[in-house]
This record gives sequence, C-alpha cells and structure tokens, in this order.
Amino acid sequence: MSISIDGAIISSPHFIGILGSGMSALAYYCRGEGMSVTGSDRLAQAADVEEIRRKLERAGCVFFPQNGSGVSAGADAVVVSTAIEETNPDIACARKRGIPVFHRSDVLAALAARKRTIAVAGTSGKSTVAAMLFELLTACGKSPSLITGAPLVFLEEQGLLGNAFHGTSDLLIIEADESDGSLVKYHPAVSVFLNVSKDHKPVEEVKELFAQLARQSGCVMVNADAPALAITGATVSFGLGADAAYHPDRIDAVSPTVRFHRGSVAFDVPIPGAHNASNAVAALCVCAHLGCFEAQCAEALSLYKGVKRRFNIVKLVSGITVIDDFAHNPEKVKAAITAAKLLCPRVLAIFQPHGFGPTRFLKNDFAEVFSKVLGENDTLYLLPIYYAGGTAVQDISSADLASLILSKAHGIYTPKDRDACLAMVKERAARGDAVLLMGARDPSLSAFAAALIKTLERNVP
Repeated sequence: MSISIDGAIISSPHFIGILGSGMSALAYYCRGEGMSVTGSDRLAQAADVEEIRRKLERAGCVFFPQNGSGVSAGADAVVVSTAIEETNPDIACARKRGIPVFHRSDVLAALAARKRTIAVAGTSGKSTVAAMLFELLTACGKSPSLITGAPLVFLEEQGLLGNAFHGTSDLLIIEADESDGSLVKYHPAVSVFLNVSKDHKPVEEVKELFAQLARQSGCVMVNADAPALAITGATVSFGLGADAAYHPDRIDAVSPTVRFHRGSVAFDVPIPGAHNASNAVAALCVCAHLGCFEAQCAEALSLYKGVKRRFNIVKLVSGITVIDDFAHNPEKVKAAITAAKLLCPRVLAIFQPHGFGPTRFLKNDFAEVFSKVLGENDTLYLLPIYYAGGTAVQDISSADLASLILSKAHGIYTPKDRDACLAMVKERAARGDAVLLMGARDPSLSAFAAALIKTLERNVP
C-alpha cells in the first residue's frame, strides 16, 4: 500500500522521533496499512519508552540510530513533527539524497483522505472525546479506525499500542491539532469543535484555523457551551445547556462519576468532572449522527476505560488518592484541579511545565488559574521546566512562575528535582488527600507517577 503527498508516492516512510505519541500512532497505522516503516528516536534506549518500541517492532517497524542510516536503508520519504529541528542528521541525509521530508500532518491528511474521517478539534479534550468515540462506535458495531495522540486503555489491555487501530469500516477518528496549525490540511466528513482557549497560539488565531477546518468539513458539530467558538455554518450543536440541539435532559452528578439522562436513557461516565460530561455529550452527538442507538451507547459509555494519563486515578491503602493527568495548559490545569477537589477536600498539586516557550507564553494565565483554583489547604509543587532538547531559549524558570501566583494556598514550592518533590509530598500527604500530578510531553512522567504511588502507599498515618 502507498499514499500520495504532493505528487510523491510513499510506501517506505522513515519517522524521526518515532516514539513520540503522535508519531508512533502514524508509524503503527502505516505499518498496518502494509507500508515498510523505519524510524529513529533519540530516546530509543530509554526505559520509559521500551514498551512503545517493543510494540512497534512487533508490528514490523525497524529502528535505526539517528545518524542517517535509516534514511539510506531505502526510505522514500522522511516524516517529522514540529519538534524535529532541521539540524537532525536524518533530515540532513534526506536533503542530500533528494528524499522528500514531510510533516506528520501531511501523512495523516493523506491517510484521512482515504476514509470517512471524524476530526476532533479543540484546545482541550480531544484525546478523551476521540477515545470515547472509538469505544462507543466499536460497541455499536461500526468498527472504526483510530489515529490519536494518547494510548487508550481499552486497546492497551489487548496488548496493542493503544493510540492507533485498524477497523474494518470506512470510518476513521483523528485528532485535529491546532498547536502547529496543521488541522487545516484535513477535509473530514465530520468535524467536532469542543472549545477554544489560549494554549500554543492566541485564541483569535486558533479561531481562524477552526473556521477554515469547518469550511472544509462535510458536517460541523460545535459545543454550544463555548460561545467563543462561534463557528460559522455549524450543522448541529451539542452541550450541557438546553440551547444546544443535542443535550442532556437532566444532569444528576459530576462526582465521583458523571451521570445524566436523555429521555428514558441514563448515561454513566466512570470519571468525574463537568468537563467529562461535556466530552461524553460531544461523543454521543457524533454517534447519534452516525445512527447509533442511545441505549447501546449508554452501556458502552458506562464501561469506558479511559486514556493513559488522562485523570488516571489510583486509590491507595494509605487513604491517599493519586491522580496522573496530562494537563499542560491553563484550562486543562483548571479542569484537573477542579475535578480532583470534587473527589478529595485537599489537593497536593504537582505541575511540570512542558517547555520554556509554552511557559513563557502562558505564565500569566497559569498564575491566574493557580491563584483562583487552589484553596487555603491545598499545596502546589512546581517541578523544573521540562527540556526536550534543541535550541529552546531557557530564560524562564518554575520559580519565576511561582512568583506570579497570588494564592491562598498552604504553600507554593519549587523543588529542585523529583526526589526533593517526593520527600516534600510524603511529608505533607495524609489520608483523604488527593495528590495530582500534571504535565505533558515528558515520557518519564508515568514512571514518576509510579514512584509517587510507591512512596505514598507506605505513608499510612
């Protein structure tokens, strides 16, 4: 099998940074389509990504050092993400040999063009809604395919990679990413717009990108509870309020799980928070559009397995609840802390900013959110800013961010490293508390969550 991008026929792509969340999904899917897939990654030998590498290799992907050898081995295209710099040896080799270099979104757009694609857009909630959609449509016999940015527990429990899947129908679920502007390359059958807030780009710029995607979509679904979206030409609206075309008749609870009704059908979502009620309604709206029965969707939703590092909850014998979450922009941080406070009266929040550029861009917004959502009994620990390598200007620190936060919180700390953070959290955490870990991009955060659990499991008062 091959795909066409700008006139180039590609059957042997080489992925630089193949172990990244978005890149691994594309590589896995392309291999499933019968392509010859190679890849390289500077973290290839790291223990944190060993399982991802093993699953890719089991699927037939071949790994090379990041020295150009993989490109020379027969690749007819090189695939990169925005994070890959032009100085990378694999790119240099491709340029020298005249092999085309494409952004990962070009490959995703080519794959999406072959399917009846459902694109999920929004600055928050894309991975959760994509996962819910996949599980619901699968349960309804629609057999969709999936390419997403985060592993589904439902798929991982089957021994699969988790963020990509080949179904037997013409349906494909993808995330339409606004962070690099690449979503305008897609022409989906259905676009779902969840929300808009300041993240990687200013809101007005994101709204323009969303408007263009909407113009290129067959059916446009918009969250009526997010007036800032203002998508022109919406086909149908969804939301929690009665002004949306598709909405719950009654919401019974948003904690410790979500429960709402439509007509005689009760829907239970096994995760807390009003934002997850909204996510579920978005997924159900798409399912209704595709002819699914609500009773069947309700049963599937009650069994929803969740997404890795999306508010994953572990309740310890010590009486402490540990929550691992991907929150990395102000709105996601606000939603995560708010949901955690629904479960436990006191929250010990640990946040690792996910890059110097994003932290610099969002510092005032982060400060405002932390100032508003942290209570006087809560505590915030700001880990050192995650550095993924490259030429990022390191002119801001977590201490700089802490100095901007005007909060009634018990304390705001900037531990020098994770060991220091573990010691501080262990000293304060007590039965009934929630310890909430937030951060993105860094594959070692899952290991840190495990270290938190191990440390706090012994912390029985």
